[in-house]
Amino acid sequence: MLISFAVILILGFTLSGIFQKLRLPGLLGMLLTGIILGPYALNLIDSSILSISADLREIALIVILVRAGLSLDIKDLKKVGRPAILLCFIPATLEIVGVVLLAPPFLGVSVIEAAIMGAMLAAVSPAVIVPKMLTLMEKGYGKKKSIPQMIMAGASADDIYAIVLFTSFISIDRGGSFDALSMLKIPVSILTGLFVGIGFGFFLVQVFKRIHMRDTIKILLILGISFLFVGFEEYVSAVVPFSGLLAVMALGGTVLKMREVVAKRTQGKFSKIWVAAELILFVLVGAAVDINAAYKAGVAAVLLIFGALLFRAVGVVISLIKTGLSFKEVLFCNIGYLPKATVQAAVGAIPLAMGVAAGNTILSVAVVSIIVTAPLGAILIDTTYKKCLKDDV
Repeated sequence: MLISFAVILILGFTLSGIFQKLRLPGLLGMLLTGIILGPYALNLIDSSILSISADLREIALIVILVRAGLSLDIKDLKKVGRPAILLCFIPATLEIVGVVLLAPPFLGVSVIEAAIMGAMLAAVSPAVIVPKMLTLMEKGYGKKKSIPQMIMAGASADDIYAIVLFTSFISIDRGGSFDALSMLKIPVSILTGLFVGIGFGFFLVQVFKRIHMRDTIKILLILGISFLFVGFEEYVSAVVPFSGLLAVMALGGTVLKMREVVAKRTQGKFSKIWVAAELILFVLVGAAVDINAAYKAGVAAVLLIFGALLFRAVGVVISLIKTGLSFKEVLFCNIGYLPKATVQAAVGAIPLAMGVAAGNTILSVAVVSIIVTAPLGAILIDTTYKKCLKDDV
């Protein structure tokens, strides 16, 4: 295991540095590291690491969402209002519709299999989007109109919506029926996640006020509670729908609202933790990419993905009607919602494991979506933000 970690660290940071020298996002080098070292290429990552890959990716995602929460000023979200809510479900809905229309003729799957594929594709990647938006917030781009905050909040809730539909469509394919009440899980999970996150955030702030402790201990407490949110999500959701990841963001946002000095100090330290967490996250996402599956999917899968993204773009435009955003700003919002990686790596193989007839095709499309949209989205965000957004510092 130690040798595998050593190779991951050395090759990952080396390729990341090379890509940055080429003026490309460093995460491309990390993804490539995972593909090269993963089980579908050189197979140099120890099996014990691969067996806990999902847990390690989840830990890394929690780190970036805590950092996002500590940067997400509630006043900014109040300012955005309606568009942030619409971005949580309208673009994803239209993307699913696009896949349902395009996948049967392109890939020869049934309508319900296309719906499963669409819900899998509709989830954007907070792991790619959130750090990019945090960087823009730090630089001040789009700050006046809260564009990075809006994209970041929408991306986090978008995943809940897509995953609920994904599980519902699989249930239908397995002989079940669509339970309209399951759609209530989406707003309920959002509300309970926010409520629990805010409650624990308030409690932590009181602890910080009354007990003097080092910032390192504060960070460990915040991380510990965040791990509990996500770890207990499965058990809590059996009783009441609950989003652990939204609770994590709400916890950080509450600390920022009530104890800004503490939030700013800990945010800086979380930025340092993210350096290692980012590497682990994207290398392991890359390791989950099956090149053979991507090859078998072929050109049809690529055309399907871009066709579905056009439907998503229409959804983004609809969500931003009457917001006063310029054409360039709306264009950037569309670019911000391109990357897909984390969710597709996590759920792409589930239909195959559950016996869905088109499971192999769905997995192949998931792999292609990571290979195509994660690099493309990251590159376009980095190369267009100065042209599309105003520097409001």
